[in-house]
Amino acid sequence: MANEPKNKKNVDIELPAEQATGSYANLAMITHSPEEFIMDFIAMMPGMPKGRVTNRIILTPSHARRLLAALKDNIERYEKSHGPIEDRPGPEERALFGGGMGGVA
Repeated sequence: MANEPKNKKNVDIELPAEQATGSYANLAMITHSPEEFIMDFIAMMPGMPKGRVTNRIILTPSHARRLLAALKDNIERYEKSHGPIEDRPGPEERALFGGGMGGVA
């Protein structure tokens, strides 16, 4: 990319086979403390009264901000190629969630 620093080094990243297939989530709940952001990715199946956390990711506030910027950039590029993403009701409209410091995505 044009905005990359000239002294940027390549990073070697391994994707273990057991992680390569990923896991399904159609709901995310985000909470935070002064030191971290906690993102729970949840699978809510139709007709089931209970969801299951499939992954929990814990980030520092600065990493959370960088993730937000990267996700925004990727969504903009996706919509430029494939058109606007349609907002549809998700499982959060069918489930009740208690209070707390976080939000549902």
